[in-house]
Amino acid sequence: MGVNKEKERKNQRYEMLDSIRGAVLISMILYHACWDLVYIFKKDFRWFEGSGAYVWQQSICWTFIFLSGFCWSLGKRPVKRGITVFSAGVVVSLVTIVFMPKDRVVFGVLTLIGSCMLLIVPLRKLFVKLPARRGLFFSIVLFVLTRNINRGYLGFEEWKLLRLPKVLYQGKIMTFLGFTEPKFYSTDYFSLIPWFFLFLSGYFLYCMIGEKNGVNFRSRYLEAGWKPLSFLGKHSLIIYLLHQPLVYGIFILLDRFSLW
Repeated sequence: MGVNKEKERKNQRYEMLDSIRGAVLISMILYHACWDLVYIFKKDFRWFEGSGAYVWQQSICWTFIFLSGFCWSLGKRPVKRGITVFSAGVVVSLVTIVFMPKDRVVFGVLTLIGSCMLLIVPLRKLFVKLPARRGLFFSIVLFVLTRNINRGYLGFEEWKLLRLPKVLYQGKIMTFLGFTEPKFYSTDYFSLIPWFFLFLSGYFLYCMIGEKNGVNFRSRYLEAGWKPLSFLGKHSLIIYLLHQPLVYGIFILLDRFSLW
C-alpha cells in the first residue's frame, strides 16, 4: 500500500506549482521580448537598462531555479529528466552558436537546471543524513556568499567580501563551475556556482515542509491552481524552447513590413 501511494505521488501533477511556473513563464517571455526589441531591433527603451529591469530578470531566474529544486522530489525518473533538460540546453547552445553567434547562449539556464537535477541523484544519499533545516540554512548562506563569484569575488551583489585568485578563472570547465574566464560571452549565463545553492534551497525547503507534513501539506497548498497558467507550467520546457524563435520571427515580420 505504501509503495502504491508513493508511486501515485510521483505521478501526480500539482496545479499550484504548475501555475507559478506558468506565471513566471509569461514574465520571462515578456522580458525576452523587451530584450529583443532593445538589443536586436535597437528600440529605445531606456528603462530596460535600469535597475528595475535587472530586478525583473532576477525575479524570473530565481523563481525558476528555486522552484526546480523544490519540485525535484516530486518528479519521477530524475536521471531521465535531468538528461532531457540538459540536452535541451545543449540544443539551444548549438543553435544560437550556429545561427546567432553574436547572441549565443553558452551554459544557459537549461544547462544549469539539468546539471542540478543530475547532481542531486548521487548527492541525495548524503543529503538524507543532513537535517533539512540545516541544509536550507547552509544552501542560502552559500548562495549569498558566492553570488558574485562570476565577477571574481565572494559576496552578494554590491557587497564584495573577498577577491578570488585569478588563476581560477581559466578554461571552459572553470567557467561552467562559475569562475568565468576572460572574454567569455553568453547572453544567458548561469554557472553551477552560485545557482546550484539556490536550487538546493528549494530542494531542502521541500524536504523540510513537504515530507514532514506529507499528504496534508500537498493537498492543502499544492493541488489548487489556475488552469490556464497550470497548462503553461506543465509544458514549460517546450514553450521555453519555442518562445524565442516565435517572438523573434514576429518582430522580424513587423520590422520588414514597417508595422511599428
